[in-house]
Amino acid sequence: MNVHDSERIGGLLEEAGYVPVAADAAPDLVVFNTCAVRENADNKLYGNLSHLAPAKRENPDMQIAVGGCLAQKDRGEIVKRAPWVDAVFGTHNIGSLPVLLERARHNQEAEVEILESLETFPSALPTKRDSTYSGWVSISVGCNNTCTFCIVPSLRGKEKDRRPGEILAEVQALVDEGVSEVTLLGQNVNTYGVEFGDKLAFGKLLRACGEIEGLERVRFTSPHPKNFTHDVIAAMAETPNVCHSLHMPLQSGSDRVLKEMRRSYRSEKYLQIIADVREAMPDAAITTDIIVGFPGETEEDFQATLDVVEKARFSSAFTFQYSIRPGTPAATMEDQIPKAVVQERYERLVALQERVSWEENRKLEGTEVEVLVTVGDGRKDAATGRLSGRARDGRLVHFAVTPSETDPTGNAEGVRPGDVVTTVVTYGAPHHLVADGEVLTHRATKAGDAWAAGKATKLPGVSLGMPGIGRKPLPKQEGPGCAC
Repeated sequence: MNVHDSERIGGLLEEAGYVPVAADAAPDLVVFNTCAVRENADNKLYGNLSHLAPAKRENPDMQIAVGGCLAQKDRGEIVKRAPWVDAVFGTHNIGSLPVLLERARHNQEAEVEILESLETFPSALPTKRDSTYSGWVSISVGCNNTCTFCIVPSLRGKEKDRRPGEILAEVQALVDEGVSEVTLLGQNVNTYGVEFGDKLAFGKLLRACGEIEGLERVRFTSPHPKNFTHDVIAAMAETPNVCHSLHMPLQSGSDRVLKEMRRSYRSEKYLQIIADVREAMPDAAITTDIIVGFPGETEEDFQATLDVVEKARFSSAFTFQYSIRPGTPAATMEDQIPKAVVQERYERLVALQERVSWEENRKLEGTEVEVLVTVGDGRKDAATGRLSGRARDGRLVHFAVTPSETDPTGNAEGVRPGDVVTTVVTYGAPHHLVADGEVLTHRATKAGDAWAAGKATKLPGVSLGMPGIGRKPLPKQEGPGCAC
């Protein structure tokens, strides 16, 4: 969701006349789009703001803005702790950022604007996407659940759903631009439709995405086990472009802890969902979220989590050490677990999941895999001579290419980000697959063409009628101009 909102912020600023700064140049504007799920987010924000204080003193005209969930939570406290911040905006009024910046510039004082309800649905705002091949499409914002560890509902509000036609129009616009993969986003994505009274709306939406010509991959995140129904499983299995990948948060394998978390399912139901998904889609890759050290968690409770992880056979897991979030019921619960105990359990969980991931990836050795080539997923690609991408099930694949298949000029003969290749897995590592054989097929795509041309998808969104403000790009010169 934060990536989605950051793309909207980028689109707003670009429409207002701002342009990205070169990596080695001093910026005139720095915007932080924050998260508040874990305590470390607070530390990172205020640490980064402290690092910017000297730059602000050197250049008083530089502006600093803070938005997102942490801004919604801390509000005016941000400018108290960091008086050099110029604008603070919340999760409900992303579209206000350009106006707040201009107001702060004019009034020479910080502007803080936090709304309690959604002003404009984020997906209606202009968008600047960094990727030519994949896009995030928000179908809902907010959450109606009351998990005791989670601060998101108080910061994002109650669930609000977009109309299906608006969602499909945005997906179609992305496909028209060359995007081949779309991820549907929601705080609780599979309750989509609750606001307009259609419990089957999410499954219908997946099937409707299957009718969009040129859309090759559809993903979604994150569902809630209590609302995950068989019609969604059927839609996933029967819609060719819906990927057989599922992120299904577990949080804990202990029924007692799940009750304390107000997670309205139990481990038996969770494992049955996993079994039903795999019966319909044997090749499905399932990932999860797990919290270690929730208040009152005993060794028996933790062992129950390990047991579920062993049975569920997740392809990977996002594991978190519980941290107190002020404003949540869990923050005031008794029996907060000592840090040393949480750390030891966390290490055991990570070791188990690493083993399971490795075992599951080794099973794929010798199988053919379709890879959407991506940017930035292979940190060692330059040293290994490989490229990287994502399989349809979401697994990371590092694959070998021959000199004829790579072309530094970005011509159609080379394999480019956004293109699709098929290859054979030669080795399954704990966190990725390796394919060191020949590329079997290579299909050039519009997204690859756009990447080679140095373009990224930019959608206009819905105009808010605001005047163009901020730093304007220089007018185009007709002659060769000067080099200064």
